[in-house]
Order: sequence, then structure tokens, then C-alpha cells
Amino acid sequence: MAGKERLANRVVVIGGGIVGLAVARELVARGNAVTVCEKENRWAAHQSGHNSNVAHAGLYYRPGSLKARASAAGNASMVRFAREHGLPVEVCGKLVVAASEAELPALATLADRAAANGVPVRNVSSAQAREYEPEVRCVAALRVSTTAVIDFPAVCAALAGDLRDAGADLRLRTPVLGIRPARIGNHRVELATPDGVLRADALVNCAGLQADRVAELAGLRPEARIVPFRGEYYELREQARSLVRGLIYPVPDAGLPFLGVHLTRMLDGTVHAGPNAVLALSREGYRWSELSAADLLDVARFPGIWRLGRRYARTGVAEVLRSLSRRRFAASVAKLVPAIGPDDLRRAGAGVRAQALRPDGSLVDDFLIQCAPGQAHVLNAPSPGATSSLEIARYVADRLAETVGR
Repeated sequence: MAGKERLANRVVVIGGGIVGLAVARELVARGNAVTVCEKENRWAAHQSGHNSNVAHAGLYYRPGSLKARASAAGNASMVRFAREHGLPVEVCGKLVVAASEAELPALATLADRAAANGVPVRNVSSAQAREYEPEVRCVAALRVSTTAVIDFPAVCAALAGDLRDAGADLRLRTPVLGIRPARIGNHRVELATPDGVLRADALVNCAGLQADRVAELAGLRPEARIVPFRGEYYELREQARSLVRGLIYPVPDAGLPFLGVHLTRMLDGTVHAGPNAVLALSREGYRWSELSAADLLDVARFPGIWRLGRRYARTGVAEVLRSLSRRRFAASVAKLVPAIGPDDLRRAGAGVRAQALRPDGSLVDDFLIQCAPGQAHVLNAPSPGATSSLEIARYVADRLAETVGR
């Protein structure tokens, strides 16, 4: 990523997930006075605390894209950060498996992307794949050696600790209610909070599921809107955990930014299966019962969602049916490991992905950072956002440095 550019200002970072905390840490390292505002009562309350805890290697993403560059570099920097801070991390590698001959061309495309992105992978036969995962079923696979499992909430706690030690102003339970140009003094922007007004020279919006709304508060017209997709997980019951040694992924649908239902052995020895991808009924709705009329109306008014729905109607229906049926979910898992059945699965929570969608119905497939004078807005940083967070932080700090002089 780009080298450090000095930026000595008072900066407010909105959002206390892994990207916001990483950006704050990078800005402090560049000599800035930083305040972090998080509306919840803890760090990593949403996407950073509700994911599969996988540090991705970077093979999926379009060569030359910010995602490709940040993920490949971020895998190394995140593992290094975890080790330096004594956090749990295991570089276990993973298998991406082609379940049929029809998936072999897509598997080859992934291998080509991995080579272009500098990600070490190895083509393996079905017999070689079973040396890693004896119960897997496939016709061929890629072995990705640098994929890791990591405790991202623990990373967030460590980032917050570094910020605290450096003298940053960390504010939980502090939603930003309004943003306007500063009216007094030499500062550029004022942010209204329940505790009063914060004045700053610059702001960085890392609000995740609320990022487009925060951008609008700041007077920006977002290039894309956030559409929340809930990803549901199951956990293998204890008697079935031995069927999975590490990480097993399917060949993903190239037209979608989701990786498909996969199997992940966690640091504590449990094995999670998922996630699927269904439209959430609330931006922070982790269950079907959590419904927000305002969020649903916001989605319904956005023309991009209707264009997306027409394009992927069959896929959307299949995802909803899988969400409602453990048997259907188990059938997806059995494509990877046939020995796993419905009775081997139990519910294990869900996450909500903040996916940016353009008005034409296209899903934003790269990280999206939109800037204005003295402002940087991270409008799309879902997976591999956690993996890439330290690299995103450097990129955002560089972009912010370019804007403060405007």
C-alpha cells in the first residue's frame, strides 16, 4: 500500500468496528489527535463481531482492485498484528473444492487470479484433497496455504488498547446525530453527539451498516446505498466435528460477492457452517423477527434493489428457502462433506453484511471510499474488510491527507 504521509489534525472517526479502529490507529501513528465515536456500548458490535473469523488470502478478487491488493497484504499484516499482540491466530490454510466437472473452469479462473494477486495456491486432485480433509467430496481443489483463522473481536480490543495507550479519545455510546461545517474557530466540521458538539479538522466515516446515512449527514451524496444481507450460520454438533479438520469452501458464483456456504473449524475447535445470504429486514437485524419499518421502506424506495431482485430472483428465492429449512442448508453443506446431515447441525447465530448497491442494481464488488474536502467515507468494506483493515487504514489515511488541503 502507499507510504505514510504526515497529517497533523484533529480527526473524528465514526464507527468502532475493526476498520474504524484500524483507521484511528493509523491516524494516531501519523501524529493526529483522534476521537472515535461508536454508538454501541462495545467495540466490534456488528460486522466485526459477527463473521467467520477468517483472514482471507486474496485469491477471489479482480487483479489490480483495491480488494485484491488490500487482502493479499492484509492477510500478512493481520497475522503479524495478532502475533505481536499475543492474540489467537492459526494459519491453517483452506481448500476450495470443485464439486463437479462443471465447476472446473471457475476453479481454474480462481487459480489464475491467485497467481495475478501473488497468492500462493496449489492445484490438487480429489485424492490429494482428501489428504487434507478425508471426508471432502470433490473432483479437484485448490489448496490455499496462507488462509488463517483469527479472533477479530480480540483484534478490535487490541486496537482499542493501542489507541488508549496513545492517548486517543475513545467514546462508546456516542452516536453522531448531525454533521455540519464548523461555525466557530479554525476547524472544518462540527459533529453533534448526545454529549455535545465535537469540532474537528477532518472526519472519517467507518460506520459500516450506517455508512451511507452518515455520509448524507455530512452533506455527501453516496455513490451507492447500503443494503443489509443477513448471513446465517449453523454449528456442527460435537459428534460431527471430526468430519472437518480445517476450512472447506465451494467454488463461488462469479456474479455475486458472496463466497457461498462453507465450513470453518474455529479456534476453540467448534465447526461452523455458513453463511447464506438473505435480505435482512433491518440493517441490524440478526433474526427474522427483528424488523425495522424505516429500514424496509428505505430499501423499497431504492430502485437498485428492484433491479437486483429481477436479475437474481431465482438465487434470492433459493437463499430464503435455505434460510427457512435446516434440511436445505444441510444439503448445501453435504455438497462439500456428504457425511454431514441435518441432525448434525444446530443454529449458531448470524451476521449482517453491509453490501453497497448502485442505482442500476449492480453490487459494488470492490472496496468503496468516497472523499470530500476534509472527509473520507468508507462506503463498502465487507469481507475481506476485516482481513484488509490495516491496509484499508493506510489507504484511507493517504486519501484523507490529500483532501484536507482542499
